[in-house]
Amino acid sequence: MGYLLAQDAISGKAGKGFMVVDGQNIELFGMKKFESSAEVQTDEFPVVGSVVDQTKVRGLKYSGTATVYYGTPAFLKILMEYKRTGRFPLINFQITNDDKGSSLGPQVIGIYGVTLTKIPIALLDDSTSNLQTEISFNFTDFEPLQHFKDAPAQLGGERF
Repeated sequence: MGYLLAQDAISGKAGKGFMVVDGQNIELFGMKKFESSAEVQTDEFPVVGSVVDQTKVRGLKYSGTATVYYGTPAFLKILMEYKRTGRFPLINFQITNDDKGSSLGPQVIGIYGVTLTKIPIALLDDSTSNLQTEISFNFTDFEPLQHFKDAPAQLGGERF
């Protein structure tokens, strides 16, 4: 049985993120952390004659968070546009994992139809010298634009 070698573990720092607002690419240069996920929504399905309540999948809900160093103006500009015009711009994210030391190669994920649900306006904090804040969002779709390789070049525990 093989196992993942340390050199092929993906570094969390090796990559980049872009936000696309109405077709304009904005590099998220102050990003500290990005996470998006799918929540599988289910209903219970009890049936006469069984003591087990079954589960039926009824849909998905996509959401995420981005932790950024304070001072990234793009988010506040989006909020101001909505406040002034009543129009929330079309937002997508593109997130790339690209650890050059791993044989798994890069992975690129497009995240579409983003609605920012929490946007910071002003922030002060006497307990830190590097202000950071969390942006929350929901989205309607995603697409892997490039997958990691299915397996690393070599697994541990194998004979060469």
